[in-house]
Amino acid sequence: MRVASHPELFTLTIAHMDCDAFYASVEKRDNPELIDKPVIIGGGKRGVVSTACYVARIRGVRSAMPMFQALKLCPDAVVIKPRMSVYVEVSREIRKLMDEMTPVIEPLSLDEAFMDLSGTERLHGAPPAVMLARLTKRMKDELGITGSIGLSHNKFLAKVASDLDKPRGFSVIGEAGTADFLRDKPVRLIWGIGPVAQESLERAGIRTFTDLLRWEQDDLIARFGNMGYRLWHLARGQDKRRVSTNAPMKSISNETTFFEDTANPDVLDGHIWRLAEKVSDRAKAKDLAGRVVTLKLKRANHSAISRRLSLRDATQMADTVYRTARGLFEQVGDQGPYRLIGVGLADLVPAERADLSGDLLDPQAGQRAKAERATDEIRKRFGSDAILKGRSMR
Repeated sequence: MRVASHPELFTLTIAHMDCDAFYASVEKRDNPELIDKPVIIGGGKRGVVSTACYVARIRGVRSAMPMFQALKLCPDAVVIKPRMSVYVEVSREIRKLMDEMTPVIEPLSLDEAFMDLSGTERLHGAPPAVMLARLTKRMKDELGITGSIGLSHNKFLAKVASDLDKPRGFSVIGEAGTADFLRDKPVRLIWGIGPVAQESLERAGIRTFTDLLRWEQDDLIARFGNMGYRLWHLARGQDKRRVSTNAPMKSISNETTFFEDTANPDVLDGHIWRLAEKVSDRAKAKDLAGRVVTLKLKRANHSAISRRLSLRDATQMADTVYRTARGLFEQVGDQGPYRLIGVGLADLVPAERADLSGDLLDPQAGQRAKAERATDEIRKRFGSDAILKGRSMR
């Protein structure tokens, strides 16, 4: 629903801004010849889709879809390797625009953030809704990037609202209309309710918020644990979480769900490398490193396997993350096929405390680290395709 008027439009203060197909939008901005073409950001034919523009999405292309499947649906798509350093820089420019509006910002990723604009009307001489409209206009005019806004009275509903009218949406969920809005909506609207949780809820006969309202709080907690407490409140549109400024990041992770379950070791190895590289890129962009490498796997029956290993030194290097995650995968053995794989860094510290002492058991580690740093610099200057590892094409 595109907002023209709303009785609470000028009193609501909690917002969620989500860029529209961010990576693809940056690529179209930088190459106007792509404007009307379907664009997919991702790897080779055995890779997966990172994101896709709306032209490609209309054809059925989705994030995490295998590239070969995406190209069947959209054979004329332009496929572009991610340029993380460019996306990070654009994200920083967007953050500067938000900082001018409010100091209370909680980033969720490079392309989305919560904002609390309480008390800013006197400062700006305009209510939050007007300032948010100005933000998206400045993003388009100054940075060439579009975004969608969700405005509400809490974080849960602001995030739901931002996805209602993409792209270039501005949607409002007021406090008075919350119950009516949620009543027949599917519970998958809840952030964090993935396929496994959704199946668990469906087994309990819960498909909509109306179904949730029939449950007593104690019964939900008995059935679903801590999630049951959260579900009871969200069913009523209640969310007391504050927008947390500069909340310390606890971990950095990336995962992919396969279009078809696989036990192929070469395919899985290629995914481990790509995920390690994405985790490393995010850690470097945020000047962070992690002392713990994690591996996550889900089998075809949705049962989960997780492994973690503490390192002697914190790291942000893709090579170290990959080799550690690969070792954890080898410990798991042949328990596939798998439907999902994820790699992460936890126990995060500032980057200056990373990779200090080297690895006595691997004398080549230092040389590989230097090569990786050199590769990072080349990619910054000449683009992400300037240097590719063979395993990234698996």
